Amino acid sequence: MKIRGISDIEYFTKGHRGILYTGRCRGRKVVIKAKLPESEAVGRIENEGNWLKRLNKKGIGPMLITASKEYFVYEFVKGDFICEFVEKSDKPKIVKLLRNILDQCFVLDQQKADKEEMHHPVKHIIVTARGKAVMLDFERTHIDLNPKNVTQFCQFLISTRFGGLLKEKMIKIDRKKLIESARKYKKCQNKKMLSKIKKEIKQ
Repeated sequence: MKIRGISDIEYFTKGHRGILYTGRCRGRKVVIKAKLPESEAVGRIENEGNWLKRLNKKGIGPMLITASKEYFVYEFVKGDFICEFVEKSDKPKIVKLLRNILDQCFVLDQQKADKEEMHHPVKHIIVTARGKAVMLDFERTHIDLNPKNVTQFCQFLISTRFGGLLKEKMIKIDRKKLIESARKYKKCQNKKMLSKIKKEIKQ
């Protein structure tokens, strides 16, 4: 792959629909995402680039550098996936992180942007050394009048694996109360309902 203005391009990894490369752009490490040749998905690369451009304005996602129908380029995010971060972090940092992710999910909901993957985001959230959560992979994101980002992340919080990690860190989440708060939020997606959900993640 050759892209003007980007040097040292190397293969990084691939997913179900996209292939990723790393490179250097103006002294910064970047990621290039292009369509996987064998993928039959149509327009996913262009869709993700468009959503990143829009969501960057709301402080969500890695910083987009350039985008086209064939590929897009964003700043490389160094950090740990969410489960790895939780395993090696203390309780206050984890609680702060989870509440911040809920805030980002709320922004997505307010934008009517359904990411579709927040019920199992183990490879879709990277946490930087400063504890900032950066969401990845917006290729399936679409407009939905009833987005489910907050409620899906609530499902993740009480899932068997992740919920078990939280218990090991002495973070208590009342399953019934969280489900009830999420149910009320689903009917009325506002900051008041979001606040009730966040309070269920005990310090």
